Amino acid sequence: MANSGCKDVPGEESFLYFAYGSNLLAERIHLRNPSAAFFCVARLQDFKLDFGNSQGKTSQTWHGGIATIFQSPGDEVWGVVWKMNKSNLNSLDEQEGVKSGTYVVIEVKVSTQEGREITCRSYLMTNYESAPPSPQYKKIICMGAKENGLPLAYQEKLEAIEPNDYTGKVSEEIEDIIKKGETQTL
Repeated sequence: MANSGCKDVPGEESFLYFAYGSNLLAERIHLRNPSAAFFCVARLQDFKLDFGNSQGKTSQTWHGGIATIFQSPGDEVWGVVWKMNKSNLNSLDEQEGVKSGTYVVIEVKVSTQEGREITCRSYLMTNYESAPPSPQYKKIICMGAKENGLPLAYQEKLEAIEPNDYTGKVSEEIEDIIKKGETQTL
Protein backbone atom coordinates (compact mmCIF):
# COMPACT_ATOMS: atom_id res chain seq x y z
CA MET A 1 0.00 0.00 0.00
CA ALA A 2 1.28 3.46 -0.89
CA ASN A 3 2.01 6.09 1.72
CA SER A 4 -0.94 8.50 1.77
CA GLY A 5 1.08 11.50 2.94
CA CYS A 6 1.82 14.23 0.40
CA LYS A 7 5.36 14.86 -0.67
CA ASP A 8 6.86 18.25 -1.48
CA VAL A 9 5.00 20.72 -3.67
CA PRO A 10 5.87 20.34 -7.38
CA GLY A 11 8.48 22.58 -8.96
CA GLU A 12 8.30 24.52 -12.21
CA GLU A 13 8.94 21.42 -14.32
CA SER A 14 6.07 19.39 -12.86
CA PHE A 15 2.34 19.47 -12.22
CA LEU A 16 -0.16 17.60 -10.05
CA TYR A 17 -2.80 15.36 -11.65
CA PHE A 18 -5.85 14.02 -9.76
CA ALA A 19 -6.78 10.57 -11.11
CA TYR A 20 -10.06 8.85 -10.25
CA GLY A 21 -10.44 6.24 -13.01
CA SER A 22 -8.07 3.76 -14.66
CA ASN A 23 -5.09 6.02 -13.92
CA LEU A 24 -5.45 5.17 -10.23
CA LEU A 25 -3.35 2.11 -11.06
CA ALA A 26 0.38 2.89 -11.27
CA GLU A 27 1.07 0.38 -14.03
CA ARG A 28 -1.76 1.84 -16.15
CA ILE A 29 -0.64 5.49 -15.88
CA HIS A 30 2.99 4.51 -16.53
CA LEU A 31 2.07 2.97 -19.91
CA ARG A 32 1.98 6.46 -21.47
CA ASN A 33 3.24 8.72 -18.67
CA PRO A 34 6.48 7.37 -17.22
CA SER A 35 7.20 10.44 -15.07
CA ALA A 36 4.09 9.92 -12.89
CA ALA A 37 5.15 9.60 -9.24
CA PHE A 38 2.72 8.93 -6.40
CA PHE A 39 2.11 12.19 -4.51
CA CYS A 40 -0.81 11.37 -2.19
CA VAL A 41 -4.35 10.07 -1.78
CA ALA A 42 -6.92 12.87 -1.92
CA ARG A 43 -10.65 13.60 -1.85
CA LEU A 44 -12.61 15.77 -4.27
CA GLN A 45 -15.56 17.16 -2.32
CA ASP A 46 -18.98 17.85 -3.88
CA PHE A 47 -18.35 15.68 -6.93
CA LYS A 48 -19.63 12.23 -7.83
CA LEU A 49 -18.11 9.45 -9.94
CA ASP A 50 -20.06 8.33 -12.99
CA PHE A 51 -19.40 6.21 -16.07
CA GLY A 52 -20.45 7.04 -19.58
CA ASN A 53 -19.95 6.96 -23.30
CA SER A 54 -18.55 10.19 -24.71
CA GLN A 55 -20.94 11.65 -27.28
CA GLY A 56 -22.92 8.41 -26.98
CA LYS A 57 -20.10 6.28 -28.46
CA THR A 58 -18.85 3.22 -26.56
CA SER A 59 -15.11 3.26 -25.81
CA GLN A 60 -13.23 1.07 -28.28
CA THR A 61 -10.51 0.61 -25.66
CA TRP A 62 -12.70 -0.33 -22.71
CA HIS A 63 -15.96 -1.58 -24.33
CA GLY A 64 -18.18 0.22 -21.87
CA GLY A 65 -18.64 3.44 -19.97
CA ILE A 66 -15.50 5.27 -18.86
CA ALA A 67 -15.08 7.25 -15.66
CA THR A 68 -16.00 10.87 -15.30
CA ILE A 69 -17.03 13.16 -12.48
CA PHE A 70 -19.79 15.71 -12.09
CA GLN A 71 -20.67 18.27 -9.44
CA SER A 72 -22.92 16.81 -6.76
CA PRO A 73 -23.19 18.64 -3.42
CA GLY A 74 -22.48 16.37 -0.46
CA ASP A 75 -20.79 13.61 -2.49
CA GLU A 76 -17.08 12.91 -2.78
CA VAL A 77 -14.65 11.21 -5.14
CA TRP A 78 -11.44 9.69 -3.82
CA GLY A 79 -8.39 9.40 -6.02
CA VAL A 80 -4.65 9.60 -6.36
CA VAL A 81 -2.60 12.71 -6.96
CA TRP A 82 0.31 12.02 -9.28
CA LYS A 83 3.24 14.40 -9.59
CA MET A 84 4.19 14.46 -13.27
CA ASN A 85 6.81 16.10 -15.43
CA LYS A 86 5.37 18.75 -17.75
CA SER A 87 6.89 16.79 -20.63
CA ASN A 88 4.02 14.30 -20.10
CA LEU A 89 1.23 16.90 -20.47
CA ASN A 90 0.66 16.06 -24.15
CA SER A 91 0.69 12.28 -23.62
CA LEU A 92 -1.74 12.60 -20.70
CA ASP A 93 -4.07 14.84 -22.73
CA GLU A 94 -3.82 12.39 -25.63
CA GLN A 95 -4.62 9.42 -23.39
CA GLU A 96 -7.63 11.29 -22.04
CA GLY A 97 -8.89 12.18 -25.52
CA VAL A 98 -8.78 15.96 -25.12
CA LYS A 99 -8.33 16.65 -28.86
CA SER A 100 -11.18 14.30 -29.80
CA GLY A 101 -13.45 16.00 -27.26
CA THR A 102 -13.83 12.98 -24.96
CA TYR A 103 -12.62 14.97 -21.93
CA VAL A 104 -11.90 18.58 -21.10
CA VAL A 105 -9.12 19.70 -18.78
CA ILE A 106 -10.30 21.09 -15.45
CA GLU A 107 -8.59 22.41 -12.35
CA VAL A 108 -9.81 20.97 -9.06
CA LYS A 109 -9.06 21.60 -5.41
CA VAL A 110 -8.66 18.34 -3.53
CA SER A 111 -8.08 17.65 0.16
CA THR A 112 -5.34 15.37 1.37
CA GLN A 113 -5.99 12.90 4.17
CA GLU A 114 -4.21 15.38 6.45
CA GLY A 115 -6.70 18.10 5.45
CA ARG A 116 -4.36 20.12 3.23
CA GLU A 117 -5.95 21.59 0.09
CA ILE A 118 -4.04 21.30 -3.18
CA THR A 119 -4.87 22.32 -6.74
CA CYS A 120 -4.61 19.67 -9.45
CA ARG A 121 -5.25 19.10 -13.12
CA SER A 122 -8.02 16.60 -13.84
CA TYR A 123 -10.43 15.67 -16.62
CA LEU A 124 -14.20 15.74 -17.07
CA MET A 125 -16.48 14.40 -19.79
CA THR A 126 -18.92 17.11 -20.80
CA ASN A 127 -21.07 15.39 -23.42
CA TYR A 128 -21.81 11.81 -22.43
CA GLU A 129 -24.54 9.27 -21.88
CA SER A 130 -24.35 7.30 -18.63
CA ALA A 131 -23.34 3.68 -19.25
CA PRO A 132 -21.90 0.95 -17.03
CA PRO A 133 -18.20 0.14 -17.27
CA SER A 134 -16.88 -3.13 -18.65
CA PRO A 135 -15.81 -5.66 -16.01
CA GLN A 136 -12.17 -5.14 -17.10
CA TYR A 137 -12.33 -1.35 -16.68
CA LYS A 138 -13.97 -1.68 -13.27
CA LYS A 139 -11.26 -4.18 -12.25
CA ILE A 140 -8.42 -1.77 -13.21
CA ILE A 141 -10.06 1.01 -11.15
CA CYS A 142 -10.58 -1.27 -8.14
CA MET A 143 -6.99 -2.56 -8.38
CA GLY A 144 -5.74 1.05 -8.36
CA ALA A 145 -7.92 1.98 -5.40
CA LYS A 146 -6.58 -0.97 -3.43
CA GLU A 147 -2.96 -0.44 -4.52
CA ASN A 148 -3.01 3.14 -3.24
CA GLY A 149 -5.00 2.58 -0.06
CA LEU A 150 -8.10 4.61 -0.86
CA PRO A 151 -10.53 4.49 2.08
CA LEU A 152 -12.08 1.03 2.48
CA ALA A 153 -15.64 2.38 2.35
CA TYR A 154 -14.85 3.99 -1.02
CA GLN A 155 -13.21 0.79 -2.29
CA GLU A 156 -16.37 -1.10 -1.33
CA LYS A 157 -18.44 1.48 -3.22
CA LEU A 158 -16.29 0.89 -6.32
CA GLU A 159 -16.58 -2.90 -5.96
CA ALA A 160 -20.39 -2.56 -5.80
CA ILE A 161 -20.60 -0.86 -9.23
CA GLU A 162 -22.54 -3.06 -11.64
CA PRO A 163 -20.52 -3.57 -14.83
CA ASN A 164 -21.93 -4.28 -18.26
CA ASP A 165 -21.89 -7.81 -19.66
CA TYR A 166 -18.88 -7.44 -21.99
CA THR A 167 -16.92 -10.71 -22.00
CA GLY A 168 -14.49 -10.08 -24.87
CA LYS A 169 -10.90 -8.89 -24.72
CA VAL A 170 -9.58 -5.40 -24.11
CA SER A 171 -6.11 -4.35 -25.29
CA GLU A 172 -3.28 -6.81 -24.72
CA GLU A 173 -1.41 -4.42 -22.40
CA ILE A 174 -4.51 -4.04 -20.21
CA GLU A 175 -5.17 -7.81 -20.22
CA ASP A 176 -1.57 -8.30 -19.02
CA ILE A 177 -2.07 -5.81 -16.16
CA ILE A 178 -5.28 -7.57 -15.08
CA LYS A 179 -3.60 -10.99 -15.16
CA LYS A 180 -0.68 -9.69 -13.06
CA GLY A 181 -3.14 -8.27 -10.54
CA GLU A 182 -5.01 -11.55 -10.32
CA THR A 183 -1.84 -13.58 -9.68
CA GLN A 184 -0.73 -11.13 -6.97
CA THR A 185 -3.99 -11.56 -5.06
CA LEU A 186 -3.83 -15.38 -5.08
